[in-house]
Amino acid sequence: MGRRRKASKREMLPDPKYNSLEIARFVNLMMYDGKKSTTRASFYRTMDIIGEKTKENPTAVLKKALDNARPRVEVRSRRIGGATYQVPMEVPSARSLSLAIRWMLEIIRKRKGKPMFEKLAGELLDAYKGEGETIKRRDEVHRMAEANRAFAHYRW
Repeated sequence: MGRRRKASKREMLPDPKYNSLEIARFVNLMMYDGKKSTTRASFYRTMDIIGEKTKENPTAVLKKALDNARPRVEVRSRRIGGATYQVPMEVPSARSLSLAIRWMLEIIRKRKGKPMFEKLAGELLDAYKGEGETIKRRDEVHRMAEANRAFAHYRW
């Protein structure tokens, strides 16, 4: 079974207010039903809250929070001679960013009771401090990779 051609990476435009590609990715992953302007407005409210609470540049806080939440290694299943091994592998930077954003959104969507921008601000501030659910998720992924270090020689 031959492999197909690699899908080409799409060029993304940075968001209009902060001129950041990371924010553009965040908004795109956060968006429901193609409602980008609604999502963007909600995200900017989050950034305003972060700015008020930390008295720092909200883009710097976001960047640090995402860096803290990014996984460095993950386990991937690999079949070798009838057995499936969980092989620890380094995570490419683009994937680690999207994993961090996805985990964050997954976690805050499970929380009920507050509007989206408040939940997001709370989780981003937690990740900025190195705590919160998203960081727990990252640590769990790292623990799995550490536990399966014996299979690291099956990397491809």
